Amino acid sequence: MNWHAVTRLGEAQLLLPAALLASAWLTWRLHARATAKSWLSLLALAIALTTASKLAFIGWGLGIASLDFTGFSGHAMFAAAVYPMLARIASANASQVMQRSAVALGVVFAMVVAVSRLEVHAHSVSEVVTGSMLGFLVSGQAKKQNPTPPPSAAPWMPVVLLLCLAAMPWKAPPSLSHQLVTQLALSLAQRVHPYTRAHLHQDSTSIQQGAGVSTTLNAHTLP
Repeated sequence: MNWHAVTRLGEAQLLLPAALLASAWLTWRLHARATAKSWLSLLALAIALTTASKLAFIGWGLGIASLDFTGFSGHAMFAAAVYPMLARIASANASQVMQRSAVALGVVFAMVVAVSRLEVHAHSVSEVVTGSMLGFLVSGQAKKQNPTPPPSAAPWMPVVLLLCLAAMPWKAPPSLSHQLVTQLALSLAQRVHPYTRAHLHQDSTSIQQGAGVSTTLNAHTLP
C-alpha cells in the first residue's frame, strides 16, 4: 500500500473544504442546519486544540516524554472528524442498515489514515490515538444532533465530493500546514529553532540522570 498517498487524505487542505461543502449541503439540501452548525463548531474547537498542542511543543517544548507525545495528530483528527460524516451524508437516501454500514466504512477509512501516520513515521502511537479520539468525538457528537436527516434531492453530489477527495492526493500541492504552525510557534516563543522529538527525549534523559546523581549523593551523605 502507498502509505504516503493514503496519509495525504488526512490533510487539512483537503478535508476542511470538504467539511465546509458538506455542511452547506446539510443546510441546503438535507435541512439539517443544527447538524452542520454543531459539526463545524466542534471541528473548529478540535482544530484549535490540535494547533495549540503543536504550538506548545514546537515553541516551548511542552510534551510528554513517557508517552512520546508532542501534540495531537492533525491528520488523524481531521480524518476521524470528517470521513464518518461524509459517509453519513452520502448515504442519506439509503436504508438504515446501509447508512450504518456507510458510517462504519467511514470510521474504518479514518483509522486507515491514522495508521498511515505511523507508517510514514510522522507521529507516535499516542499522538495518533489521541488525535483520532478527538476527531471521532467531533463526528459522533455532530451526528447526534440529527441522526436521520431527510433524503437529499440529488444524491450524486456527495458521491462526486468523495470521488474528488480520492483524486486530490495525486493533484494537490504539498501541504504547508506544519511549516505555518512552526513559523507561528517560533514567532510566539521568540525562538530561532523549534523543539523536536529529540529534544523531548533528551530533556527527559537529562532529568532522569540528574535525579539519579542526586539520589546517589544523598545516599553517600547519610550517616
